[in-house]
Amino acid sequence: MRYALLIREDESAVAGPQERSRLAGLAAFRHELEERGALVGGEQLYPAEAAATVRCWDGGDIVTTGGPFAGTSEQITGFAEVDCKDLDEAIEMATRIPAAWSGAIEVRQVQET
Repeated sequence: MRYALLIREDESAVAGPQERSRLAGLAAFRHELEERGALVGGEQLYPAEAAATVRCWDGGDIVTTGGPFAGTSEQITGFAEVDCKDLDEAIEMATRIPAAWSGAIEVRQVQET
């Protein structure tokens, strides 16, 4: 089963020593996933201030605004798509992403089409 690991962090937060230490292990973790054949894909995203939010309303109105949805301190900063045997394995992988310790990782099963 494929899972999307959506990485959410506060982009304005300053990384402390613990966060920097955890980030150092991210490359090794990614390499491990690649070796296991579990990493389907994933990327880091540009900061949310470079994003656009699109909303379509009844009647044909389309509203586009700069940046993320207002009022949230965490933004999606990256994602990984992994191939796991079950949700428990996907959650275990999510705990190894450094942002899980200072932000959050949303684990969602990908619908097969």
